[in-house]
Amino acid sequence: MKLLSQGNPKIMKGEKMGYNSYILHLAPASLSGYNTCPKATEGCKSACLNTAGRGGMFKKGENTNIIQQARIRKTKQFYENRAEFMVQLVKDIELGIKQSAKKGLIPVFRLNGTSDISFEKYEVTRQGKSYKNIFEAFPDIQFYDYTKILGRKVNNISNYHLTFSAADGNDNDVLKAFEQGYNVAMVFGIAKKYDMITEYMGKPVYNGDESDLRFLDPRGHIIGLYAKGKAKHDNSGFVKYPVIPLKLAA
Repeated sequence: MKLLSQGNPKIMKGEKMGYNSYILHLAPASLSGYNTCPKATEGCKSACLNTAGRGGMFKKGENTNIIQQARIRKTKQFYENRAEFMVQLVKDIELGIKQSAKKGLIPVFRLNGTSDISFEKYEVTRQGKSYKNIFEAFPDIQFYDYTKILGRKVNNISNYHLTFSAADGNDNDVLKAFEQGYNVAMVFGIAKKYDMITEYMGKPVYNGDESDLRFLDPRGHIIGLYAKGKAKHDNSGFVKYPVIPLKLAA
């Protein structure tokens, strides 16, 4: 595959649940020279998982690696040669469907692993036929993403699930997201040795680290995520620090 990838430990948890997840990683925020995250905040940029795993392994004295270079290259292709990018994306998804069938798994796709692009806006061609977007081109395939963009025109796209992301400074949008029926993902400054909290802001909390399959989450919940990497030291407001008794995880 030229655009999509696998291998993320959290993504791989879905295999035990019968799903085979593929993810598109682009360069976040303005790292490529193009802004892929229009609602990015200082906190989320600092804590971004773009530098998690192999993406954060740099040789001494260097500030880039082949992972980062590939993400920048893919991002530039999206903005500078979108037709070619979308053709390749269709090919990658078709390959993912075939690979999943061989494994006896259900293929699912997350197109904004480290970006927040409104893919519903971009036309694609599949097997000689034009479609409004990638979701219409693959109506029987489940797609899902996190987003900080309210008002995206996706209510009529049944195979695309969005979870709203809380961050520093977007508290008003979080309240609107709840009103609009979104689940809201929040990062909590809780050590993994403790159980995820069960309630916050008067809403039930579901442990989002059990898997990445957000479309399976119960509705009307905050999706609680443990702070990871740089987020463990966040004080911008991106990470939430609940003041409640904590129980050691079993």
